[in-house]
Amino acid sequence: MRSKLMEMLEARKDEMIQIRRYLHENPELSFKEEKTAQYIANFYKGKDVEVETNVGNGYGIIVTIKGEKPGKTIGLRADFDALPILEETDVPFKSKNEGVMHACGHDGHTAYLLILADCLIQLKSFIAGTIKIIHQHAEETPPGGAKSIVESGVLDDLDAVFGIHLFPTNPTGDVGYRSGYAMAGRTYFKLVIQGTGGHGSSPHLANDAIVAGSHFVTAVQTIISRRLNPFDVGVVTIGSFDGKGAFNVIKDSVELEGDVRYMTGETQQLIEKEIHRIVGGVEAEFGVKCELTYAPDYPPLYNDPKITTDVVASLESMNDPDVKKIVEFPMFSGSEDFSYYAKKIPGCFFYIGCKPKGVEKAYFNHHPKFDIDEEALLVAAKSVGQVVCSYFELD
Repeated sequence: MRSKLMEMLEARKDEMIQIRRYLHENPELSFKEEKTAQYIANFYKGKDVEVETNVGNGYGIIVTIKGEKPGKTIGLRADFDALPILEETDVPFKSKNEGVMHACGHDGHTAYLLILADCLIQLKSFIAGTIKIIHQHAEETPPGGAKSIVESGVLDDLDAVFGIHLFPTNPTGDVGYRSGYAMAGRTYFKLVIQGTGGHGSSPHLANDAIVAGSHFVTAVQTIISRRLNPFDVGVVTIGSFDGKGAFNVIKDSVELEGDVRYMTGETQQLIEKEIHRIVGGVEAEFGVKCELTYAPDYPPLYNDPKITTDVVASLESMNDPDVKKIVEFPMFSGSEDFSYYAKKIPGCFFYIGCKPKGVEKAYFNHHPKFDIDEEALLVAAKSVGQVVCSYFELD
C-alpha cells in the first residue's frame, strides 16, 4: 500500500496545486468560511465515507474513512480559514476578495489533505482501523475552531492525531519536527485605566492615566526579566496604547491591549499572577481605577515524545526524492490551536518547508507577500501519508 499511495499522490500533484489556487483566489475569514466548507463537502460527494458538517462552533467538517478491518483510530487535521490582509503578491490566482488573503498556507493545508484523503479512501481495504479527516474552520481567530470540535466529542475515539504547517523558513523538501513543547500558548489582555483629567498646568489636581499606563508598560516587562526563570520562555507585548488627547490636557483614561506568550502552563500562571499584581499596584500608587480583561485562548502545543519519535523514524526511513531532509526545529513562539487536539489526544504537529524558489529570504506567514513553493504540497501529502502507513504498519 505504501508504494501505491506514493504513486497515487505523485500522479495527483497538479490537482493539489489547482485546488490550492482555487482556495487562494477565494479566501474567507474565520467563522465566515461558508463557501469554502461547501467546496470541501462537495469534494467528498459520492465517495464511500461518512461526512459530518457544521461540527463545533462553525463550519468544521469531519470525514470518517473506515478500513475494512477493525483497529485504531487516528485523526489528520488541516485548517481552511484566511486572514484579514490585503494581498500584495504578484500571482495570477491572487485573492478575489479584497482585504482577505490566505497568508498562512491554510489553502495548501486543505489542498494536500483533500487529495491524500481521497487516495486513502481508495485504499481503505488495506487499512485495519479508522482515519478521521478533520477539516477545521477558524484557526486564526480565538476561540478558534479546534476547541469546539474537541468539546463536541466527535474525536473522543482517537488514539492519535497528526497535523502539519507550511513554513517558508526552510526549502521545499525539508520536514521539521519538535518533540515536547513546540509552540507557545497565547493570552490576550486589555487594560482600561480610569484616572482624573485636568489642565496641564495643574497636575496636582488630576490623576494622570497616561503616566499610570506608562508605568504599567515598563513594569510588566520586569515579569520576564525578574520573575521568570531565565531558562523558561515568556513574552509580554503591549501592542496598543490608546491615549490620544490634547497636548495641554491631562488624560483621564487610557486603554492598552497586549499579548502574552508562554511555553508551559506553569509559566502562563506565573505571568497572569504577576500582571494582576502589577495592576493592583498601579491602582494603589496612582489613585486610578483599572479594569483588566485577561483571556487565555490557545494553550502551548505539546507534541507527544513517543509519537514524535515514531514520526521522525518513519520520515527518515522514506528514501523518497521529494522528502529530502528531516530537521529538528527550535521552539516557536507563535501559537496554533492544534494544541487543543494535542492536549487531549497524543499527537504530533510537524512542519513542511515551502520556501519559494529563487528567493534569498522568503516572506513569513501573515505577510501580505507571503507565498509558497507549490511543490511542497506533494511533500506534505507524502509525509503525512508515510506517517499513516507507519502507524497502521502498512507496507
